[in-house]
Amino acid sequence: GDWLATGINASPGAATGVGAILRAHYAPAIRVIRSMDQPVIAAVNGVAAGAGFSLALACDIRIAGESATFVQAFVRIGLIPDMGSTYFLPRLIGPARAAELTMLGETVAAARALQFGIVNRVVADVDLMSVTNEIATRLARGPRSIALTKQALAASAQNDLDAQLAVKERLQTEAST
Repeated sequence: GDWLATGINASPGAATGVGAILRAHYAPAIRVIRSMDQPVIAAVNGVAAGAGFSLALACDIRIAGESATFVQAFVRIGLIPDMGSTYFLPRLIGPARAAELTMLGETVAAARALQFGIVNRVVADVDLMSVTNEIATRLARGPRSIALTKQALAASAQNDLDAQLAVKERLQTEAST
């Protein structure tokens, strides 16, 4: 938005301002998405560029319309990926593909995003919201274990097998009570 552009162009010392903006606005949004019990679904239509792509990556499920595109555009303006892209993207598609997308800033069509594992599904543009709403309804009607599963999946990124088995035991106990 304009506030980010203003922060970037404000002065030679603007990097500190950009960092403060990222801390104050972007990081909290990503943390909320990841810490919510409820799964968060991204419905992507059109272009998901830069922060929009990053925001989609933070979601639990990503559904794209067939004409959607994704681009890590930060390199095009001399910045590094923000909003957790350097955390989420390598975990979703591997470090080599993540390096390619973030360092070259190439646009990825929805079908290729599906092949890479960036999105879970690609649907006709006209069906995007109905499919997204159908999945959201299924999740909302699902058991409490969906929230616990989200917690277990999140913990697995930092855990070795033994630690993850301990998480599973704790959460399974919670699910069964």
